[in-house]
Amino acid sequence: TMAALGSDSWWKKTLYLTGGALLAAAAYLLHELLAIRKEEELDSKDAIILHQFSRPRNGVPSLSPFCLKMETYLRMADLPYQNYFDGKLSPQGKMPWIEYNHKKVSGTEFIIDFLEEKLGVNLNKHLGPHERAVSRAVTKMVEEHLYWTLAYCQWVENLHETQKMVSLFGPFSDLLKWIFCHLTKGIVKREMYGHGIGRFSEEEMYTLMEKDMRTLAGLLGDKKYIMGSTVSTVDATVFGHLAQAMWTLPGTRPERLIKGELINLAMYCERIRRKFWPEWHHDDDNTLYESEESSEASKTYSPLQDFSFYSRTETFDEEGNSISQTPDTDYTGHSLFDSDVDMDEYRDHEQCK
Repeated sequence: TMAALGSDSWWKKTLYLTGGALLAAAAYLLHELLAIRKEEELDSKDAIILHQFSRPRNGVPSLSPFCLKMETYLRMADLPYQNYFDGKLSPQGKMPWIEYNHKKVSGTEFIIDFLEEKLGVNLNKHLGPHERAVSRAVTKMVEEHLYWTLAYCQWVENLHETQKMVSLFGPFSDLLKWIFCHLTKGIVKREMYGHGIGRFSEEEMYTLMEKDMRTLAGLLGDKKYIMGSTVSTVDATVFGHLAQAMWTLPGTRPERLIKGELINLAMYCERIRRKFWPEWHHDDDNTLYESEESSEASKTYSPLQDFSFYSRTETFDEEGNSISQTPDTDYTGHSLFDSDVDMDEYRDHEQCK
C-alpha cells in the first residue's frame, strides 16, 4: 500500500491507512454479526438440522440421492427436522450432514445410527437377522455400485439437462451453473476412475447399471416395499437413487428402463413419493401410475419449500401458523394410502391401450 501511494505526503498516507483499517474493522464486525445470527438460526438444541444441497428447479427435492435418502428417512421415521441449504460440507467433506444438540454427524449410515441411539427410532425393528443382512447387502449394492452408474448418466452423459435443473441465482447464474456442472463432471469422472467402475466403457457401465436395476426389480417383485409390507431403512436408500432415474434423467436409458420393462420399480417410487412427499408434484407427471382419485388430489399439492420446518404430524404454513395433519393424510385431507398402485390396475390400463 505504501509503495502504491508513491510520493504522497505523510498525512495522505495516514488517512488512506486509517480509512483502510476502519473498512477492515467494519468488515470484520459485519462478519461476526452475520456469524452470530447464523449461529442463532442454527441452534440445534433438541432439533434436527439437515444440511443439504439447494432444491433443483424441476420440483425434485434433490439431485443428490444421498440427500434425498436422508430427508426421506426423516419423514419415514416421523422425525421433525429443519432444512438448511447453506451448501457447506461437513468437516469430513460430506453432504448431507446433520446437527443435533450441537453435535455434527455426517455420512447417512452414521446419521441413521446416531438418530437411532439418541431418539430411539428404528425402521428395521420388524426385520429378522436374515432380513437385516439382506437389507444391508442391498444398501451397499445401491450406494457403492448403482450410484456410480447413475452419477455418470447424470453428470457426464446427460450434463446438459442436469445443468437446467441446478438452482443458482444472481446476475452470473448461468455462467456459475456452467462452471459448477463442468467441475462436478470432472470430479465424478475422476472418482469413478479411482473407484474402478470408470475404467469400463460407457456400454459396459450401462450393462452393470441394468443388472443392478433388474436385481432390485426382482427383489421387490409385487411387494409393497423392498422387505415386505412395511417400510424399512433400505427403502429410503433405494428410493433416493431410483428417484434420480425416474425424475432427473429424461430420455436416458435408466429412465426408459424404470418406466418401461421394470414398471414395478416405477410404481414403487410413486408409492413412496405420495406417502412421504405429499407436496412433491410434477405438472408433467405420467398419469400411467396414478389412480383417478389420487390424480385429482395431486392437483392441489403445494410446491416444495426451500427453507422450512417439517413434521409428518404437524407442519406450518408460510406465516408460521400451525396446520393439523395426520400421518395418514396429505395437505388436502385425502388418504395417502389411496396412492398405493397395484399391478392389476396397470395391466388394465395397458389392455385399454
